[in-house]
Amino acid sequence: MMGLIGKKIGMTQLFGESGEAIPVTIIKAGPCSIVQKKTEDKDGYKAVQLGFEDKKENGVNKPRRGHFAKVGVTPKRMLKEFRADDIDVYEAGKEIKVDIFKEKDLVNITGVSKGKGFSGVMKRWGFAGGPASHGTHKWHRRPGSIGSSAYPSRVFKGKKMAGRVGAEQVTCRNLRVIKVDLDQSLLLVKGAVPGCNGGYLIIVKS
Repeated sequence: MMGLIGKKIGMTQLFGESGEAIPVTIIKAGPCSIVQKKTEDKDGYKAVQLGFEDKKENGVNKPRRGHFAKVGVTPKRMLKEFRADDIDVYEAGKEIKVDIFKEKDLVNITGVSKGKGFSGVMKRWGFAGGPASHGTHKWHRRPGSIGSSAYPSRVFKGKKMAGRVGAEQVTCRNLRVIKVDLDQSLLLVKGAVPGCNGGYLIIVKS
């Protein structure tokens, strides 16, 4: 299995052998139950569907309850498919644990970034803004000109302007695994990962 579903716990730091501080993100990674296997004959591709984190049965609709009961696992909050070349080695109902990763492995982590709401061009795009003095009046954080007057008499699509920031899918690539704790299902990776504490993450090997 090349990946797991996890939940971001928070950030801390560890100290390396030479005493340097290493910023790490703590992730509750798995255990994930194998809920379904996708086959080439039936679905057109090979994949394994994993479920993460138990959910109360009365919070799941009847078709979804049947989907979990078919393989004898409790309802899960998060489902995600992972492509696999050889799905015969995986058995529905079994668990995949964090020990599929080892220290010094490189992983790609996908999550939903923090939503910042409606923001101006300086925060959203890094614009410099207007002059701070010399008679400037209410122009300090404005974007400036956004187009021509007579021709083409419109604003081009894709123009960098104010708008909503964040709350979009982001992938951080080649993050190094610093530590794996199988007893508590924890994965410690170097650096920051997308999203807020408690947000769900998809972890795959690079």
